[in-house]
Amino acid sequence: MSYTTTKVPAGDRITRSGGKLQVPNQPIIPFIRGDGTGNDIWKASQVAFDGAVAKAYGGKRKIAWMEVYAGEESFNRFKDWLPEETLQAFREFLVGIKGPLTTPVGGGIRSLNVSLRQQLDLYVCLRPVRWFKGVPSPVKRPQDCDMVIFRENTEDIYAGIEYAAGSPEAQKLLDFLAKEFPKDFSKIRFGTKAAGESWQKQLETIGTPPRETPVQVGIGLKPVSYLGTERLVHSAISYALANKRKSVTLVHKGNIMKFTSGAFRDWGYQIATSFFRDKVVTERESWILGNKEANADLSSAANAKMIDPGYDMMTPPQQAKVVAEVDAALKLWPTHGAGKWKQMLMIKDSIADITLQQVLTRPRDFDVVATMNLNGDYLSDALAAQVGGIGIAPGGNINYISGHAIFEATHGTAPKYANLDQVNPGSVILSGEMMLRYMGWTEAADLILKGMDGAIGAKTVTYDFHRLMAAEGVADAKKVKCSEFANEIVKHMG
Repeated sequence: MSYTTTKVPAGDRITRSGGKLQVPNQPIIPFIRGDGTGNDIWKASQVAFDGAVAKAYGGKRKIAWMEVYAGEESFNRFKDWLPEETLQAFREFLVGIKGPLTTPVGGGIRSLNVSLRQQLDLYVCLRPVRWFKGVPSPVKRPQDCDMVIFRENTEDIYAGIEYAAGSPEAQKLLDFLAKEFPKDFSKIRFGTKAAGESWQKQLETIGTPPRETPVQVGIGLKPVSYLGTERLVHSAISYALANKRKSVTLVHKGNIMKFTSGAFRDWGYQIATSFFRDKVVTERESWILGNKEANADLSSAANAKMIDPGYDMMTPPQQAKVVAEVDAALKLWPTHGAGKWKQMLMIKDSIADITLQQVLTRPRDFDVVATMNLNGDYLSDALAAQVGGIGIAPGGNINYISGHAIFEATHGTAPKYANLDQVNPGSVILSGEMMLRYMGWTEAADLILKGMDGAIGAKTVTYDFHRLMAAEGVADAKKVKCSEFANEIVKHMG
C-alpha cells in the first residue's frame, strides 16, 4: 500500500499462516510515539527494545521502526486525530505499539484508544500484572500478585451506544420504551414531566423554592453477546493452558445484571466445558468429585447437600436440579475422577465487587482472569496499584484470529512532564516485552525482564519510584532520568 504522511522503512511484513505469525528477521513495526511525555518515553523504550534484540540475536534480527501518527501531534500536523493511514499501517503490518494519546474533549472521537481497538477489532485487552523486586508497593506482599487479565474490548458499555440527555435520539429511545416496554420505562425514575413535578413538590416540603426542571435522561446500551464472550473466554483458556497457569476466573456482576453480565458467566462455563472438556474442571465439579473421592458411598443427594448449603430449603424441582448437576459431574469420573482433576485447569467465577476486595486479601487465588470491558478497566488499574502503579503497567490489544495486535502504555500523557526526560518509561518498555513475546522473540523479551529486574534491584530508578523509596526509608536509591533508566535496563541484560 502507498503512504503519503509516513515513510515505510526497509524491512518485511509480519504475516499470518496456519494460525501462526510468520515473523521475518527484519519486521516492520508501526509505532505511535504518543502525546505529552510520549516523546521521552518512546526514545527510552526504543533503546531498550533495540538493545534486547541486538543482545539476543547478535545482529541477525532487527526491528524496522515505522512511525505513524495519532492524537495531538497528528491533529497539529494533519488536522486529523486518527488518520486513515495509521489504521492502514496497523492493518497491513499486523503488529504495532503506541505511547499514551490525548483524547479530544467534546465532539469528535470519544476515545482514540477505544477507536483503535474497535476499528481493528482487537477484542482482547491483555494486561499482565507482576511485581518487580524493589518496587515500592502499598500492600505487604506484592509478590503474591501474579495475574493476567483478559478484558473484553469491544462490547459492554464501551461499545459507545450512548445518547446525550435532551437529544432527539435519547427522546426517541425513551418514547419507544414508554410505548413498547412500559414496565421497564417505569424504572427510569425521572423520565417524565410528571416525575419532575413530583420532585419539585418534594423539594417544596423542605423549603426549596419552585424552579423549572428539565426532563433529561442520558441513555446508554450495554450489549453482551455469546460470540463476543466466546472469543474472549476461548482466548483466555487457551492462554492459560499454553502457559501452564492454574485457573481462569470469570469476573462478572451477574447477581444484578442477569442477562448481560450473568450471561457472560454462564456462557463462559459453557465455552470452557464444550471446547476444553478434557483439560478443565469447574470449581463446583471439583467439589463434587472431591466429595466422592473422600467417601465412595456418598449418594448424589448427600453430595448435593454438601455443595449447596441451602439445599434443604429448596423446592423439590430446585433440589432435583442440583442432584442432576452432581450426576453430570460424576459421569466425568473416567477422565476427571480419582484426583485427575487436580492436574487440570480450574474454571471458576467471582462477582466483580468481591473480586476487587479479594485481589487484595487473597491474590494467590487468582491467576488468569476473563472479564467484561468495564470490570476489566477497574480491575486492571486496581491491580497495577498493588505492584507499583499504572506507570509501570503494560497492555496489549489483540485479535488472536487475524493476528492483529497493538501494544500500549496504559497511563495518560502527563503533559506537564513533557520533554523533561523525567518520567518512568516502564509501561511502554514492558508493553514492548509483551510484543516481542507475542512475535515469538522470547529471548529478547526475557532480556527486557532481566534488565528491568536488574535496574530496579540496583535501585537506579526514575523520580516516581525514587520518591516512594525515599518515603520508605531507602537511603541509597539513585534517581536517574528517563533515558538513563533505559540505559540501566540494557546494562543489566548482561
